[in-house]
Amino acid sequence: MAIGFMEVQLLKANDLKVTDFFGKIDPYVVIQYKGQEQRSTVANGQGRNPTWNEKFMFRAEYPTGSGDQYKLILKIMDKDTFSKDDSLGQAIIYVKDLLAQGIENGGAKLQALKYRVIDENNSYCGEVDVAITFTPKVEEKFIGEDIGGWKESSY
Repeated sequence: MAIGFMEVQLLKANDLKVTDFFGKIDPYVVIQYKGQEQRSTVANGQGRNPTWNEKFMFRAEYPTGSGDQYKLILKIMDKDTFSKDDSLGQAIIYVKDLLAQGIENGGAKLQALKYRVIDENNSYCGEVDVAITFTPKVEEKFIGEDIGGWKESSY
């Protein structure tokens, strides 16, 4: 099993649905991958077309089982001051092929792409732009260690 780091660059979203009574939303994104979770800043006052341009790092292992385990989930939320935050929908990105290519080639990158945001009824709720890079962890060399039981003499 190989271990590496997956960098997720959250760029922007377009045409998000409006959930507030006054038509104003303050979106943010909760990004989840295999029990790890990170949250973007709130795009205050940016409404339906927010820009974040933020990067997030996740620990990734390959292979670890079925393809269902390789889901990167982006939950788009609306920050509310006086009530519970509203869900604006979510996008799911499958990264199994990216990880496999990264292990084989020493790294892999998905250029910025638009992913559909859907709600709990599978209705279209906008798009989110994301780029993803996977870099395998390079094993550190053991410097100064005995190699094969032989040690260089100082004489």
